[in-house]
Amino acid sequence: MSTFEIDTTINGTPVRHSVDARKTLAVMLRDDFQLTGTHIGCKTGNCGACTVELDGATVKSCCVMAAEADGSEVTTIEQLSQGGELHPMQESFSRNQALQCGFCTPGMIMSACALLKTKSEPTEEEIRVGLKGNLCRCTGYDKIIKAVQEASKDAPSGNPDVTSAAPLEATALNG
Repeated sequence: MSTFEIDTTINGTPVRHSVDARKTLAVMLRDDFQLTGTHIGCKTGNCGACTVELDGATVKSCCVMAAEADGSEVTTIEQLSQGGELHPMQESFSRNQALQCGFCTPGMIMSACALLKTKSEPTEEEIRVGLKGNLCRCTGYDKIIKAVQEASKDAPSGNPDVTSAAPLEATALNG
């Protein structure tokens, strides 16, 4: 078994950590740092439940090896809420009942925050494109789209508290 020592920053905290060469970033976050908001669904990058920010870009953490985080900054869903207060996107998801089982919610929220960083008031189509690669099997997306629209309208343009994640690579959202 091959291990690597990595230096990374996770949710603003610098850490030095020994990781198995075969361990993904998602598994490291969950198992080694108890950041269980990063959900592991498909393990192939298709569902988006494991979406986190890595050096300012959203990634599917099940497809990134933990060793690749060496020298990088990782932001997870746990970092969005501050001082016991939900992030505005989290509040909007709750108000709009944009979650049902909650499994996809962390990835959806990370991706939605990334979208708002590049589009302060996205259209429905821009939201659908921005959430591509995040699959929900419960809500049918209508309430998720409404939540993102509401969060974008409630937030002043460029507000770092609302747009704290980085742009999402486009992948696939049906609906």
